[in-house]
Amino acid sequence: MIDLELIRKRPDFVRERLRLRDEGLVKLVDEALELDQERRRVIREEEELRALRNKKSKEIGLLKRQGKDTKALEEDLKNIRVKVEKIHEERERLEEKLKRVLLSIPNLPHESVPYGEDERDNVEVRKFGEPKKGKVLPHWEIGEKLKILDFKGGSTLSGSRFTVVRGFGAKLERALINFMLDLHTSKGYEEVLPPHLVREEILIGTGQLPKFEEELYKVERDGLYLIPTAEVPLVNLFRGKTLKEEELTLKLTSYTPCYRREAGSYGKDVRGIIRQHQFNKVELVKITREEDSYKELESLVRDAEEVLKLLELPYRVVLLCSGDLGFSATKTYDIEVWFPSQNKYREVSSCSNCEDFQSRRINLKYRTSDGKKRFAHTLNGSGLAVGRTLASILENYQTKDGKVEVPKVLKEYMGGKTFVV
Repeated sequence: MIDLELIRKRPDFVRERLRLRDEGLVKLVDEALELDQERRRVIREEEELRALRNKKSKEIGLLKRQGKDTKALEEDLKNIRVKVEKIHEERERLEEKLKRVLLSIPNLPHESVPYGEDERDNVEVRKFGEPKKGKVLPHWEIGEKLKILDFKGGSTLSGSRFTVVRGFGAKLERALINFMLDLHTSKGYEEVLPPHLVREEILIGTGQLPKFEEELYKVERDGLYLIPTAEVPLVNLFRGKTLKEEELTLKLTSYTPCYRREAGSYGKDVRGIIRQHQFNKVELVKITREEDSYKELESLVRDAEEVLKLLELPYRVVLLCSGDLGFSATKTYDIEVWFPSQNKYREVSSCSNCEDFQSRRINLKYRTSDGKKRFAHTLNGSGLAVGRTLASILENYQTKDGKVEVPKVLKEYMGGKTFVV
């Protein structure tokens, strides 16, 4: 959530940064300022009425002790109480409306983020490995040929965009998960296994609600939502807490299935396992001090990259432009792995700094050495999306005779097997 005090004091700055995302967002600043001004007027009026009510109450008490008639004053007091109730209701209505507007304003792009409208304006930062050239079967074809990707079974069970991974494919996916978790925990990340169902306020805390209601799966009977990413429960583990400065930086990693409706992706990636309603992901989260967050962002990206380096998969890192930033992020790097069948890189991880945007929503602070409290900065990134990594292996490790090799680093997880069979 954007600091309301920042909007009050530097509205033109906030407008300018939001304009880099989308011109249409600027009106939210004006709406917030108008509601804030009206809310403060109502607060003053309520305080004045309460003061008058207290004064009248004291006068009535004094007159009663003197044995004097207080009927007129009591009638005045009754009217004042009615006004207080009405003005208090108005205050609550304005506060709720202001909260909704503030929750709908995305994070401000960092000054180092390039201006752009969409993914075409993202900036390549670096590459690793030599992209595989030549004709290969797309991952869905080789997966069906090897009987490890069962698209018909997934459709029968759950409908479109669900896949059953079978046999050696299931073992390979499990190997990827274990490999990723082992790698990240070796670098000081604490492994966490969180619930997959969370309350509404938990999703508000990390910014998925109210903006992305359409993307979420909700269990109506219980008022719970299936998590779209482990970032949601991991960040909210620190909800309402004040951490000690010496505890930071906190580093967490988690494997979970993730659930997304993909409501805005009709017609995209309908084949294969690139865009599924349910998919496995290993997530990385950091909670850090304000002055460390951009250093920690670069470190987070390197930690996610290390997975692809060890798997020897060609990839590139791109810096997202302002128009392609996620709602809660102020700066994001995407890591894109090579898909030879498509002759292009596809995103397998997004690593973002949210600064204090999420911490303000969940009231997460840390106490500095001089006793002051500050909002912590939160960071998150995929380390990595498991299904997309599996799909890339099926293409990049494909042999001319239609087999798929097991990456060297995964052989110990696969019982020493050399090929996917």
